[in-house]
Order: sequence, then structure tokens, then C-alpha cells
Amino acid sequence: MAAVASIDATAAIGPYVIVGRRSRIGPASVLHGGVFVGDDVVIGERCEIFPHVVIRERITIGNRVIIHAGSVLGTDGFGYRWDGRRHAKVPQIGTVIIEDDVEIGSCVCIDRAKMSATRIGQGTKIDNLVQIGHNVQVGPHCIIVGQAGVAGSARLGARVVLGGQSAVRDHVSIGEEAMVAACSGIAEDVEPRTVVSGLPALPHRQSLREQAALRRLPALVDQVRKLQDELDKLKAARE
Repeated sequence: MAAVASIDATAAIGPYVIVGRRSRIGPASVLHGGVFVGDDVVIGERCEIFPHVVIRERITIGNRVIIHAGSVLGTDGFGYRWDGRRHAKVPQIGTVIIEDDVEIGSCVCIDRAKMSATRIGQGTKIDNLVQIGHNVQVGPHCIIVGQAGVAGSARLGARVVLGGQSAVRDHVSIGEEAMVAACSGIAEDVEPRTVVSGLPALPHRQSLREQAALRRLPALVDQVRKLQDELDKLKAARE
């Protein structure tokens, strides 16, 4: 532990935990073995951080937050620009804010913002193996299921549900209480309280109709071929 860290007397610290300078650990919080906490981190009360979680510098975590093993908060956002010779790194000097009562599964990565904050809203629950890009704003009480990916600067309203393996492109907004089906790709804004599915994602009923039409496509191709054969025969007979 850094000499200048502040750890409440009621907090529990496991073996091989590192707590950086000026970081604060709140009352009744538990840090299991091998957790790394960088400099200037704030962890609220009654949090539980499981083994080998990495919380990088200048991160703020609210109260009653659970972070499962192997997750990483505060990695640099994925930002580069082409300078004519190479991909030059764009400095990522922002932070991550995790609000109260959030639960984060194992092996989740939440990137720090370029300049401001990547924010996970109160009561949101994130499954294992989820990627949250830089500057993303996740509203309160959202559900994000395993292997979903949210690209930089996307915005999720309150109580949004992202199904497993869904993908949200950068800078799009998903309105409150919208639901995204598993394996869907969000390429443009989604209206509040709608259900979308498919790649690219469409309103769910429309997506189902298109999928049903695609399943009929081989039979339709056979019918067209037969009609073409009949037309060719009629043409030959006239000649």
C-alpha cells in the first residue's frame, strides 16, 4: 500500500493487493487478492472487487459496486490518427466513473475517456466479456449481456438491454428502454422503447419478415428458372 493511500478501518484487503498514492477505499469494501488500484482512485463503501481486477489511475467507483475477477477499468481509449507515416496515438486523459449499485462481470474492459468521462449509470449490470469504449455513456439500470461491444462515444439511455454479441457503433444513441436482440449490429440511432434485431439492426418485426423472405429465396430462384425455361421454349417455338 502506498503510504499516502487512505483505507477505511472496516475495509478488508487481501494478499498481494496494490493501492496507489492518494487512493481511497471506503468503509466495508473488500479487495480480494491480486487487485491493482492505481493512483488517485476512489472506491466507495461496501464494494467488492474480486481477484486480479485492474483499476487504473483516477477512476471513481461508487457505493455497493461489484467487479468480478479479471476485469480492467481505465485502459486508454482506442484512439489513433494517421500522420502520413504511422498510426499516432491520441492521448487519452479522461477517466471512468462507475455509479452506485453497478455489477461488472469477469473480463470486462471499460476504457477511459479521451478527455471527460466514460460513465456507467446507477444499477447497471454488465455480463462477462463485454467491451465498453472510450467516452461511452451508459444510463441507469441497463443490462449488457456477454460479448457485447459498445464503440466510443455511444450513448445508452435508461434501462436499455443489449443482447449477447450485439455491437453498437461509435457515436450512436439508443433511447431509453430500447432492446437490442442478440448478435445484432446497431449502425444508427434507435428510438426509445423499440425492439431491434439483425445486421444491420432493424425494427424486430421488419427483421423477422426479411429473414422469412430470405429463407424462401432458393424456392423463388427455382421458380424463376422454370419460368425462364418455359419462356425460352415459347420463343423457340415461335421462331
